[in-house]
Amino acid sequence: MINLREGEIPEVRVTKPYALVAITKHGVANARKYAEKFPYVDVYYMKKFEQGDEDEKNIQLFDGTVRLLLPALFKAYKSMILIISLGAVVRMIAPILVDKKKDPGVLVVDDKGQYVVSVLSGHIGGANALTNEFAQAIDATPIVTTASDVQKTIAVDLFGARYGWVWDSEEKLTPVSASVVNEEQVAIVQETGEKNWWLHETPMPDTLKIYSTTEEAIAAKPHATLLITDRIIEKEEEVLLENGVIYRPKSIVLGMGCNRGTSAEEIEQLIDETLSELKLSKKSVKAIATIDLKKDEPGFLQVTARNNWQFITYTPAELNEMPLQNPSETVFKFTGAYGVSEPAALRCANATDWLLEKKKCGNATISVARITFDEEEVTE
Repeated sequence: MINLREGEIPEVRVTKPYALVAITKHGVANARKYAEKFPYVDVYYMKKFEQGDEDEKNIQLFDGTVRLLLPALFKAYKSMILIISLGAVVRMIAPILVDKKKDPGVLVVDDKGQYVVSVLSGHIGGANALTNEFAQAIDATPIVTTASDVQKTIAVDLFGARYGWVWDSEEKLTPVSASVVNEEQVAIVQETGEKNWWLHETPMPDTLKIYSTTEEAIAAKPHATLLITDRIIEKEEEVLLENGVIYRPKSIVLGMGCNRGTSAEEIEQLIDETLSELKLSKKSVKAIATIDLKKDEPGFLQVTARNNWQFITYTPAELNEMPLQNPSETVFKFTGAYGVSEPAALRCANATDWLLEKKKCGNATISVARITFDEEEVTE
């Protein structure tokens, strides 16, 4: 826990680009939900709202006035998202402002999560782009007051963040951003994930071109590449990453079953081995789905909390609605469902087929399905 004292700048544990801070009961509840929807935030809130799972979720608690925490966050993060009133924030950050080229972005969100307001460093600090992305993620209204805000292109470091996409590596974010802003030819290859990511009312610039496959993009020899995929790419595709960024959409569902008391370590080992065999990125996993008989299974709860995945359960009747190639009378006898991992994966992914129908190892079973995304195609 962080003990805040006058005259001392506390140490903070930085793991993400942005800090999300709450100081009220409702703000804390919202912050916990926002962190599930927007993966690039480290969450901070007051100790009096402790809920017992903070270490597991990498949430940092503090004791004392939040005013004493902000100088540390100001230095450590690209931007701060504060669930605090605008007036209070203005008073607290005024003494620590340095220069528009150095200050981080500052956003405020109201206690009900209706509005996200860009307060400081809208352009250079990235607050305006972050305001739009974060507001989309939490279904709020973005408020940007910068009159000259004319950037109508992709914010590379925030691309898809509202859907929970994460980049594989930050190494090329800066040069790829430069290619986008400088209107160089940039290839976009999307293999899965939400498709309605173009935010602006204006058409996409001609310099951003969508290719159906990595082979087409490689042949076009673009200056930079945005590759949206859940695959571990092949060696011959790595040329695209010489100036490219891989984005991992949340496109994979793991249907699972296990014997009562199976350890989190055994469950996660099975997951890691299976994803490796299928050449899929763990960063693209959205959820573990299973039968509601396992809704309190400690191993599942620990693995999903550790990886910030959703944990979704279905009744036997809901699972039996899904078509199965190999229904099991034995499983039905004990659970009331003709299968667990296979129908749970299909139902959660809204899919009709599996990437892996079923694999059993030790005390657990796993099925893997890719989510069907029904949004309209992005228009060039």
